[in-house]
Amino acid sequence: MINGAHIVIHSHDAEADRAFFRDVLEYPHVDAGGGWLVFKLPPAEVAVHPAGGREGQELFLMCDDVEATMRALSAKGVEFTQPVTEQRWGRLTRLRLPGGGEVGMYEPRHARATGL
Repeated sequence: MINGAHIVIHSHDAEADRAFFRDVLEYPHVDAGGGWLVFKLPPAEVAVHPAGGREGQELFLMCDDVEATMRALSAKGVEFTQPVTEQRWGRLTRLRLPGGGEVGMYEPRHARATGL
């Protein structure tokens, strides 16, 4: 029986991105050995979207108030790469990881599966 999921973020600077998840987002973690940190995530959902081109995966962090979360993370030095946009399903922005990658962050307006 499947009892969990494990997400991998490929990074050009894994140490910096691990420090971001540990120190900035303050996610609890374990050391799987040799400094390979594995982080506990908040409740999560998975959605399958049509691939309009190359297939891939994305990580989106969810929050209750996108502006308040942006202020708190900006105070910790986080760079946001796009202003908040209004989507049918929520209020969206993107933030840069220290290793150069980006993840989305949004305030959902859709029903959430995390409470099921």
